[in-house]
Amino acid sequence: MPSKLDRFILWTPRILSILFLLFLATFSLDVFEEGLDFWGTLLGLFMHNIPVFVLAIVLTIAWKRKLIGAIFYTLAGFAYIGLLTANAVRGNFEFYMISWSIIIAGPAFVIAVLFYAGWRKKLT
Repeated sequence: MPSKLDRFILWTPRILSILFLLFLATFSLDVFEEGLDFWGTLLGLFMHNIPVFVLAIVLTIAWKRKLIGAIFYTLAGFAYIGLLTANAVRGNFEFYMISWSIIIAGPAFVIAVLFYAGWRKKLT
């Protein structure tokens, strides 16, 4: 019988991933403020949610292959930090953007660590 810690390590990254995807999807709601027609709004929603779709596919794979989740969530966190850094290099940096990296990349790194811990413990 798995211990409470084993169940925590098994289920927490999955639950956090779902919550993280919902959190990221909320950022796409600003499309409705742009006054676009139906197809423009639909295209805007699709474009804004591409990272959500990619991470949903990763979560589906990571459900059974935790190392894949650890790798891809780590890459997602670094990719976001890289995008912010590239934006800063172009001169569009504002100090509050540092908090963005913590808010977006931080949960991705936590999820990655939890998937990695599950993989190391060989939890199913």
